[in-house]
Amino acid sequence: LVLVLSVTLGLNKWEAIAVVFSIAIVWIAEMFNTAIEKTMDFISVEKHPQIKLIKDIAAGAVLVAAIAAVIVGCFIFIPKLIVL
Repeated sequence: LVLVLSVTLGLNKWEAIAVVFSIAIVWIAEMFNTAIEKTMDFISVEKHPQIKLIKDIAAGAVLVAAIAAVIVGCFIFIPKLIVL
């Protein structure tokens, strides 16, 4: 949806690069989060407070990446949408 909006609004090269990198960073963070969670599940299927902390930190990294992507999107898209 964001990529379609990018084309529709005619983002310049640098804006498009920022959008693509933001999307990629969120996906990469999610892949690392999944890898960490699966690794922790492989190590121990029992509930362990330190494994929970590790999983929470990995999930937090995804949250930070997603928030950063939203901020980038706001900086790029809000001014273009206001003009419409």
